[in-house]
Amino acid sequence: MSDNNITNIMVAGIGGQGVMTAAEILSQTALAQGYDVKKTEVAGMSQRGGVVTSHVRFGNRILSPAIPPGETDILVGFEPAEALRWCEQLRPSGVAMVNTMRQEPPVVSLGLFDYPEDPVGDILKAGINVHAFDAGAISRELGNPKLVNTVMLGAISKYLPFSAEILKNEILDRFRTHKPKLVEINERAFEAGQAAEVANR
Repeated sequence: MSDNNITNIMVAGIGGQGVMTAAEILSQTALAQGYDVKKTEVAGMSQRGGVVTSHVRFGNRILSPAIPPGETDILVGFEPAEALRWCEQLRPSGVAMVNTMRQEPPVVSLGLFDYPEDPVGDILKAGINVHAFDAGAISRELGNPKLVNTVMLGAISKYLPFSAEILKNEILDRFRTHKPKLVEINERAFEAGQAAEVANR
């Protein structure tokens, strides 16, 4: 958290990975804890696998939804090249939580952008505190590839100014009403994300 009691989280990835859902869950959780919350999204062809980013800010008082340059506390990279693209937005004490599952956006397949050879390695070279793991593989092992956002939220839960249990319950409550059969597997995904963060310190 920054010196003025504001937490700045940037979520970045490719359309269809659950970037906006993760940002919405973080926003709703912070709101429920009494924080002032602002959120904004930028989506480029998100339905076609384009680049998607979301800023989530919460604290005592938030005037703007956009995170100022260099003041991101937590970068949640759903895709490694997108994490590399935005890592300069982190403050020196910030942390990057990166899903290593590669998913190239259309600009790469169209030849408009060269995919970096080792995006996680490039982030490490920049001296950033990186926790990188394959959230996609974890999700597949659990039996549902759509669990990536729950895994990633579990991974960042210890870096938030409220308990991991509060965030987990916010996620699970979304399923209890409409899709109760998915409650248990999302709980396991959240806990798997927590374990992955510990294993990749």
